[in-house]
Amino acid sequence: MEASQIEGRTFMQVISEKYSPENFPCRRGPGMGVVVVPSGQQGSPMKDRLNLPSVLVLNGCGISHAGHEGEIAAFCAHVVELDLSHNKLQDWHEISKIVSNIPNLEFLNLASNQLSDAVLEPNWAKAFSSIRRLVLNNTQVSWDTVHTFTREMPELEELFLCLNEYTTVTTFAMPCSTLRLLHITDNSLQEWNEVRKLGSMFPALETLIMANNILSSIDDTGEILVRLFPNLRTINLHNSGLNKWEDIEKLNCLPKLEEVRLQGIPLLQAYTCAERRSLVLAQLPSVTCLNGSVVTEGEREDAERFFIRYHLDHSEEELPHRYHSLVTKYGKLAPLAEIDLRPRSHAKVEVRYEDKVEQVNIRLDQTVAGLKKQLKNVVQLSTSNMRLYYIDKCSAFGPDELKYTARALHSYSIQDGDEILVVAKKK
Repeated sequence: MEASQIEGRTFMQVISEKYSPENFPCRRGPGMGVVVVPSGQQGSPMKDRLNLPSVLVLNGCGISHAGHEGEIAAFCAHVVELDLSHNKLQDWHEISKIVSNIPNLEFLNLASNQLSDAVLEPNWAKAFSSIRRLVLNNTQVSWDTVHTFTREMPELEELFLCLNEYTTVTTFAMPCSTLRLLHITDNSLQEWNEVRKLGSMFPALETLIMANNILSSIDDTGEILVRLFPNLRTINLHNSGLNKWEDIEKLNCLPKLEEVRLQGIPLLQAYTCAERRSLVLAQLPSVTCLNGSVVTEGEREDAERFFIRYHLDHSEEELPHRYHSLVTKYGKLAPLAEIDLRPRSHAKVEVRYEDKVEQVNIRLDQTVAGLKKQLKNVVQLSTSNMRLYYIDKCSAFGPDELKYTARALHSYSIQDGDEILVVAKKK
């Protein structure tokens, strides 16, 4: 195997191949193809022209080094988004060489590059100063590296730290006041003490996505939650370990909370889907979006009324605090009447033929033809010689002939105690 294959490829090798006129001939309008005066260096892999878009996707290309920095600067000045995920980058210095020569870069994805042992020097981190969204999923970067970035990236708004095997959070002295979104799913955070640190480090946080962490409870008081997360609008706690309604109630202490995701938690496993949504909605009066679905005013009222009725049989000690505020709003509601709307399957009717009367239990899902077969032995007439009339005892109208042999009996609304009159056809 050649040395270049072992060590990986350079950033410039990959883009010169992927976006060369031979492999990528279509230009995206005036100015999108970049022309560079040849550097004169012998053996340079660069073409005279590359058709580079402003969004570069170079995932899984075996990149391990930057390559010629002058060529990166010449070809990538207009690039604003760069995806370098699933490559072989292991050195922050090499990554900084790439980034420092892309002055307009705002989004950088480094997911699934193994950077656990890489040391980030502060002067290298300065190269990332223009980036607003940084993805470090499945890189196992240390919290020291994260802190170095947040110090040197004054524009950082979104940070992705998923799949990094974090069990704890390490705080740092200088908070990052620009971060609005933190995505830290699929780690191993179990204690609220660790989540509390995120609030102190990122005071302007508006969205906290921490699904698939085994968080067992929310242990802070309302006053502390207000201080730690004053701007939080969205929180995702999917597949966490929350198992007490008190934890859900505490979310009401977040003053700007609007959207919550709470699927897959132990607390809700015993309820039906409809019960889960209604009970959670009733507990969170300020939330306007639950599990990705907008909450309407009508749905909220139905949920709050359901909440009251659900707790009618609970003792005073078991009643949640929310119950009392909803009773103040709606009053003590009576249980809903249980109405069975399923169609009746049978009816007990009187069958009359000449001077004979007999009680017969008939199936209402059968047709008129089926009823004739059932009554053949009762009245001793063949089905072809039989005419049937339905008499509703509660109706002022006269007998209704059952003319249509294929019509189902339940469509006549036959009830217990009604009559079926059988008349022999005249010959």
